Amino acid sequence: MPTPTTVVLFGATGDLAQRKLLPGLLHLFQSGLLREVQVVGTSLDEHDRESFIELTQKAVAEYGGEGPDPEGWPEFSKRLHWAPGAGGAEALRNTVAEAEAQFETDQVRRLHYLSVPPKAALPVVHLLKDAGLVERSRIIMEKPFGTDLASARKLNSELHEVFDEEQIFRIDHFLGKEAAQNILAFRFANGLFEPIWHRNHIDHIQIDVPEELGLAQRADFYEATGAYRDMVVTHLFQVLAFTAMEPPTALEPYAIGEEKNKVFRSMLPIEPSDVVRGQYIGYRDIPGVAPDSETETFIALKCFVDNWRWAGVPFYLRTGKRMAEGARIISIAFREPPRSMFPPGSGVGDNGPDHLTFDLADQSKMSLSFYGKRPGPGMRLQKLSMQFAMHETGWAGAVLEAYERLIYDAAHGDRTLFTTAEGIERLWELSTPLLDNPPVVRPYPPGSWGPNRVHQLIAPRAWRLPFERGWRDPNTVGF
Repeated sequence: MPTPTTVVLFGATGDLAQRKLLPGLLHLFQSGLLREVQVVGTSLDEHDRESFIELTQKAVAEYGGEGPDPEGWPEFSKRLHWAPGAGGAEALRNTVAEAEAQFETDQVRRLHYLSVPPKAALPVVHLLKDAGLVERSRIIMEKPFGTDLASARKLNSELHEVFDEEQIFRIDHFLGKEAAQNILAFRFANGLFEPIWHRNHIDHIQIDVPEELGLAQRADFYEATGAYRDMVVTHLFQVLAFTAMEPPTALEPYAIGEEKNKVFRSMLPIEPSDVVRGQYIGYRDIPGVAPDSETETFIALKCFVDNWRWAGVPFYLRTGKRMAEGARIISIAFREPPRSMFPPGSGVGDNGPDHLTFDLADQSKMSLSFYGKRPGPGMRLQKLSMQFAMHETGWAGAVLEAYERLIYDAAHGDRTLFTTAEGIERLWELSTPLLDNPPVVRPYPPGSWGPNRVHQLIAPRAWRLPFERGWRDPNTVGF
């Protein structure tokens, strides 16, 4: 039987809770994956149990995808409770006790989700200690996990005064996506890919996460953070580790976590000369942004994993706000043949190297591109591709949203997709040269692909995005 679980949701009235966490908990309840659950919401907003249930109903109706009358709502709503934030440790302890009284056992697991601003994280941790809610508990923490090496070490030290490392789950929703996990399946379950997954056959790797959204609603937070701290350390480096890791000794959390940390230990420090920072034109006009702000809203960098498998293979990472389109891709570029026997004009080489591309968007897709001969006389080649999309299969209904998957894993103690204190501190250590001596911030127009210097960073190669050809519509005929 599943272990009864009390989910204590701090920041239960916030945007993340309403868009992702509350609908996600309902979905986990509906699916039976987290059936024995009680949910305690808390925040500094003025609510009682009835108004919190009403807020949750509106959230799942708007963001849950099932409309105003979702399956299982009457039963789920009985499992919602409210602890007023102003009541402190006593109110929280009493509400949790009231919720757990609904279970038929006192062996209840607790999962505390800290959907709160960074400055509130440690006060919440100490509140849990004062409330006596540390035992049998795990906590899920949102980024950022520090802003440099010193602050990360301080944060981890204070966390470890209350919780053991095994109780702390630092969330990265990128790794909760099916496509990110499919990297492990593609690499380690298929004899086709693993033998060629190293420097002898791979020319370079791109991890590209442009975003169309601006920062009008997050300027205060972003001014003290920037694209590197907000996205690269907490997301893109984690995806890099999945892409570059060695085969784990077992498909279990500790073994996978150790291989990820080996990647981080093998990475070379980030050199400022290998980084392009940018700021979209108009960012400084946003209220709360300094008129002479040097905060980057865009960053592209080249980094290296200096081990036997990857020595000399560049990893190119790029992310930014107000860019031409939103995407989340990992692109593996294979080396081209050392010599071409095809005649001039055949088309070989015209479209660059072969690529294996993972799309980490919600509708996850994969594509393998390669040259093939066009039908007819002569030897004319062109790029073809094989594509796979999760939503085109019978598995589509089984796909969990990223936050749902991560909540489920944390509830069951599976740390595979979460970050450790060691890994976070190592990444900040690698970042020190860049943070100490950041390159100049270059302006770029909204709706572009960033400053022009990004092309010099990757030359003589080219960025995979924007795609010359979009993803193929499965209902059309032809290549």
